[in-house]
Amino acid sequence: MRYNKNALFGGLLALSFAAAPVHAAVSAAEANRLGKDLTPFGSVKAGNSAGTIPAWNGGLTQAPAGYQGSGQHHVNPFPDDQVLFTITASNMDQYGEHLTDGVKAMLNTYPTTFRIPVYESRRTHAIPEWVADNTRKNAVNAEIEGQAEGISGAFGGYPFPILHGTDEEKAWQVVWNHLTRWRGVSVTRRSSEVAVQTNGDYGLVTSQQEAFFNFYNPEGGESDLDNIIFYYLSFTQSPPRLAGGAILIHETLNQIINPRNGWGYNAGQRRVRRAPNLGYDSPIAAADNLRTADDTDIFNGAMDRYNWNYEGMKEIYIPYNNYRIGEKGTPYSEILGVSHLNPDLTRWELHRVHVVEADLKQGERHIYGKRRFYVDADSWNTVLLDQYDGRGELWRVTMGIPKNYYELPGVWTVLDVYHDLQARRYHVLGLDTEESGTRVFTDDVPNVRYFSPASLRRRSVR
Repeated sequence: MRYNKNALFGGLLALSFAAAPVHAAVSAAEANRLGKDLTPFGSVKAGNSAGTIPAWNGGLTQAPAGYQGSGQHHVNPFPDDQVLFTITASNMDQYGEHLTDGVKAMLNTYPTTFRIPVYESRRTHAIPEWVADNTRKNAVNAEIEGQAEGISGAFGGYPFPILHGTDEEKAWQVVWNHLTRWRGVSVTRRSSEVAVQTNGDYGLVTSQQEAFFNFYNPEGGESDLDNIIFYYLSFTQSPPRLAGGAILIHETLNQIINPRNGWGYNAGQRRVRRAPNLGYDSPIAAADNLRTADDTDIFNGAMDRYNWNYEGMKEIYIPYNNYRIGEKGTPYSEILGVSHLNPDLTRWELHRVHVVEADLKQGERHIYGKRRFYVDADSWNTVLLDQYDGRGELWRVTMGIPKNYYELPGVWTVLDVYHDLQARRYHVLGLDTEESGTRVFTDDVPNVRYFSPASLRRRSVR
């Protein structure tokens, strides 16, 4: 793989960054800790002193018996694991130091139905060796540009496996690791999203999704990024009133210089149009106003409207290794409860997380006045996110429900869930247990013209 640590993203970015403040990377001596006392992705390799979090021993890289390959629904590698204990509204004070405010609010809001089944903690995250190699290079080369509007010196791995600098800079680094985390090279999937109403009713919106993670292009390097992290296509297949519509996204690395590019295809008009509002708190129609544009993927996009602060590492009960909720054939009606997912199908474990808080800047506009992130220290997935309204009241609780995709290998979410505590409704992304298969990962590198507006028009018309 080519790796050019000095190249920037093109003439415009180079000129812009030339005058921007740069936040330096770590020393080679620090980077040499990766793969030694630190995992290849930067977390502490050792377990905790209480023995409730194990040491990392390489993660999960081998599929269990019965798994036939990418695209098949996953076989649970831990079928004999039993619930150690269950946290409920009545005993939550006993475990309070390991619970987020959002999870506590869920327990209090739904005291008779929401509960947390806690299992043995298993540190399953793993990455390919070439991603580990690039992560080591990034550790000494990656830099924050300006006020976190961009990064340079990073490609093909986590940019900041070892946090450093001020608390603000560490917060930016955590979020950038989330934005550019390892999720494979190319992936396709057919899945559904739902907005569940207060009485439990819901309607499926089903689509076919395709993504190419340009940041992990095995045939490229930093100089080939052209300011694009990934390309994304989604074709709506049902319900009939929405079928035939499509959306195309070019996710830009520096969204201050170049906001994300988006195009939509309207089947009724048979036209592709530029999508003008795809950032910050723009509402997502299919989510029934339960998810904003920058809620997608738990969080995405520019960070410029908030002040950021790193609050350190904590040991928190988080969703992890959730295979049961993704088993083939499980009816959506069994997964989707009236106010939240069926807790009997979920798995929670104690893990180390990075805690980051974002407070809305004076004079800036966003529906969330404050956001608190809980980011898995191993995979850099944001797995829990507490979001507050302008009055400072906890409003929405977002959960990423992850598992290890051992064919990748790596940990990524099975479902993304958005709870509105005030409306008592919730929204779910990623349902596919009633489909014939799940995500298909490949190392294919498509011609980027495949992700062009012209291609969107041709493919949508068919």
